[in-house]
Amino acid sequence: MRIALFACVLLLAAYCAEGQPLNVVIDSTRGSNSPSEPCIAIDPKNPNNLIAGANTRNVYRSVDGGYTWTRALLSSTYGVFGDPVIFADTTGSFYYFHLSNNSAIFTWPDWCDRIVCQRLDDVAAGSWSNGSYAGLAPTPSMQDKPWVAVNRQTNELYVTWTRFDEYGTTDPTDSSNIFFSKSADKGETWSPAVRLNKVAGDCVDDDFTVEGAVPAVGKNGELFVAWDAKNEILFDRSYDNGATWQHEDIKAADMPSGWAYDIPGINRCNGLSFIACDLSNSAYAGTLYINWSDQRNGPDNTDVWLCRSTDSGSTWSAPVKVNDDGGSRHQFMSSMTVDPSNGFIYVLFYDRRNYTDSLATDVYLALSKDGGVTFENHKISQAPFYPRANEFFGDYTYISAFNSVVRPVWGTTQAIGAGPANQKIMTAIIGEDIIHTSVDPLANYVMDLKAYPNPLSTVTNFSYVLAKAAEVTLAVTDVAGRTIAIVQNEAATPGRHTLAFDAGSYNMAPGLYFATLKTMEYSQTIKLQVNN
Repeated sequence: MRIALFACVLLLAAYCAEGQPLNVVIDSTRGSNSPSEPCIAIDPKNPNNLIAGANTRNVYRSVDGGYTWTRALLSSTYGVFGDPVIFADTTGSFYYFHLSNNSAIFTWPDWCDRIVCQRLDDVAAGSWSNGSYAGLAPTPSMQDKPWVAVNRQTNELYVTWTRFDEYGTTDPTDSSNIFFSKSADKGETWSPAVRLNKVAGDCVDDDFTVEGAVPAVGKNGELFVAWDAKNEILFDRSYDNGATWQHEDIKAADMPSGWAYDIPGINRCNGLSFIACDLSNSAYAGTLYINWSDQRNGPDNTDVWLCRSTDSGSTWSAPVKVNDDGGSRHQFMSSMTVDPSNGFIYVLFYDRRNYTDSLATDVYLALSKDGGVTFENHKISQAPFYPRANEFFGDYTYISAFNSVVRPVWGTTQAIGAGPANQKIMTAIIGEDIIHTSVDPLANYVMDLKAYPNPLSTVTNFSYVLAKAAEVTLAVTDVAGRTIAIVQNEAATPGRHTLAFDAGSYNMAPGLYFATLKTMEYSQTIKLQVNN
């Protein structure tokens, strides 16, 4: 069911600290469709197009980079029952994955008998397909907590989730397992579900349940999946597009306190992990990262962590603490993405470092430009919120980044008197004051790639600086990664260089392109917009 235009924009920049990013309210609807547990995705073909979703049937779209939003309610003959996961492929199609609500089954959670995928091909029209599904299984099994990855070379879709033999039971004969399915036809059909984990979990939906499976795709099309089990994060991989997997699960990290923990004012909380691969041409290309949060430092001191692997997951680094508060306050419920254009790592999390009040909560964004060795922390919420434990808050947030367009999404819940809390879904317009794309740990090699004019009609000028002599390649590609022109491919001397480029000579149609500058030590990519 479509509803009226929702474009409630919170413009508080004048009241914020210098450099504070603009916060935008995506949704503050009350009642049965009050939003929680959000996800967001950016269209790589046109980063002004964004789609977000929230429990249980909320879907939002923006065509202006996230400043304004239109809200609708998603529907499908398979039913819609929350756990929204949204991704975009390279053609500009969006996919909304969620739990089912089989109308022929009247007992919760038995009606969650499959994972549903719905597709949107035209953001302006906003018309979603009825959908398809993966992993159909008979009752009393439940299909829960899906997550998705897109192969940007083939646009194949990969989905992983947890299957409970019977949700919530303590019967030792029932178990939870991680399943995988893929689609090669834009989500029209799905392969038979395949179990990945070698050791099953219980069905309690707590620390001893296998939960939170997230897939990722490597630079060469490898498939990687991480999930949480007992007191550790486990990892599996496939080098043949999901046909075969490891004989044994690989332990990526310890999670000493387990993935389910308590946070004051949150009705339930978890530190479930996220995995991502650096698909850029940066110095850290191909590196795998896993992010999570846990209470290894005590129940009053939740922290956010990251580990990395440079050998496709065979070995993993020791955990690096992402939050830099230095105190013993809670930082919790994190999510992570890696910008495929430059390899920057973004970690989003809730944070209580700034208040003596045990419930006052901010939202922070951590940024790493050196492969997860160090992180800058930035408070991106403009005001704290105060949750209430009897309100469902959701199990995750998310963040999407493409070519330095960075859009987080998070939930807030504000207690008002004795009635229901006011829940909101928020985003922030992350700008250069946080990203600083021209400032990089490798800037002593090359920096400051620019194009002027940009946007351009036919001719532009590329400019860059070298601190030392280097072999330089400057190439122009389209959104699918196809090379349009090699502007420069030769040794260059130290100093500033300027090169004219005529898009008309290459018959470049109006649209979005990318210019990438590479040396042996460095890679930088910028957007190039060609207009009529």
